[in-house]
Amino acid sequence: MSSFYELVDIMKKLRGPEGCPWDIEQTHKSLIPYLLEETYEVIERIEEADPVKLKDELGDLLLQIVFHAQIASDVGEFDIEDISKAISDKLVRRHPHVFEKKADLTPDQVTVNWEHIKLEKDEPRDGERNSVLSGVPKSLPALLRAYRVQEKAARFGFDWEKIEDIIVKLDEETVELKSELADKNESGIIEELGDLLFTVVNIARFLKIDPERALNRITNKFKTRFEYIETRLAESDRTVADATLAEMDKLWDESKRR
Repeated sequence: MSSFYELVDIMKKLRGPEGCPWDIEQTHKSLIPYLLEETYEVIERIEEADPVKLKDELGDLLLQIVFHAQIASDVGEFDIEDISKAISDKLVRRHPHVFEKKADLTPDQVTVNWEHIKLEKDEPRDGERNSVLSGVPKSLPALLRAYRVQEKAARFGFDWEKIEDIIVKLDEETVELKSELADKNESGIIEELGDLLFTVVNIARFLKIDPERALNRITNKFKTRFEYIETRLAESDRTVADATLAEMDKLWDESKRR
């Protein structure tokens, strides 16, 4: 027996009559937090470029998939074999340049073909008409969702021609946001702030930069510098609550130099 099917059998036993009470009571919905947590831990290990820890976290993520498969199998919906068959069929269907007529394509051409095949050949979800954007989950983090929506539309030619045009758009959105701020129009402020963020995501996409990664990087930088302020203040038995803005700004500049 392969180690994969050993894992499947272990999960089946954990969910069985003589299994673990916690595992038995879990549902697809109750496991959502764990699925998200394990996914983000995999991302962290990829960022750290630590293959040993990445292997462990991928194992935890695989467990979540096997867990969901067993929950569905318990009520006769589908099992891990059905999942494997479905994704195998999809991979073959969306790679005709490999499995049908051989063709030398660039990675970008493969991506465009993938979207066209998905639109033309895949079964619509829930009986609805297939849309270019239908595959973007509403539950994605907002920055990532905006990135994916723009990316998919661009694969069908709906895109900016050059980044300079997006920069002009960024300036326009900034002016419009300032106007709404001056009018103290809350609804308008939300709308224009959204337009501004959406434009920034467009710039990131054009530069092939993951906006989530870029924002996390600057957030971590801010965290490190703010913690430096706290550490320096603690040396004199003080906290940020005791310091003035001017004092914190001075320490902030000091942290940047260091």
